[in-house]
Amino acid sequence: MNKTFADQVIHFNRNLTYTGELPEDFAVLNPYLDNPETMEVMQKFYHKYYDDSDQRKFIVGINPSRHGAGITGVPFTDTKRLESVCGIPMKSAYTHEVSSVFIYDMIAEYGGAELFYKDVYINSPFPLAIVRKTKTDGLMPIIMMINNCLKQSKTL
Repeated sequence: MNKTFADQVIHFNRNLTYTGELPEDFAVLNPYLDNPETMEVMQKFYHKYYDDSDQRKFIVGINPSRHGAGITGVPFTDTKRLESVCGIPMKSAYTHEVSSVFIYDMIAEYGGAELFYKDVYINSPFPLAIVRKTKTDGLMPIIMMINNCLKQSKTL
């Protein structure tokens, strides 16, 4: 039996790790390991929108934010839009992410989530959250150099 696009993404996310070195003040957050519900909602999302073997256009974004994919495991999707647009509630967190608002405004203009995700796959070259430890803010997301991210990330 051929694996669907959803099966491939879920397998990739389940096995996603980072073993490279980072500067002392930086860390990698893996949303799939940090919160068991993240794995659940991510699987529901991909089975809902990608449970086929169709080809799609690929939009590449920056690393996940700690309020979007860093919580939901779904690129550019905070918990508000995961529930209100995609119909998938997340009980363990409630987040708002500016990039999610922008992306879901674009998705609405495209014709809605069903049509958008039927045609488009969106992710980051490094789909884990890279954060910087600070004395006042704890962990603060940053954008790392894409070349370093591409070297360390796996491909589908």
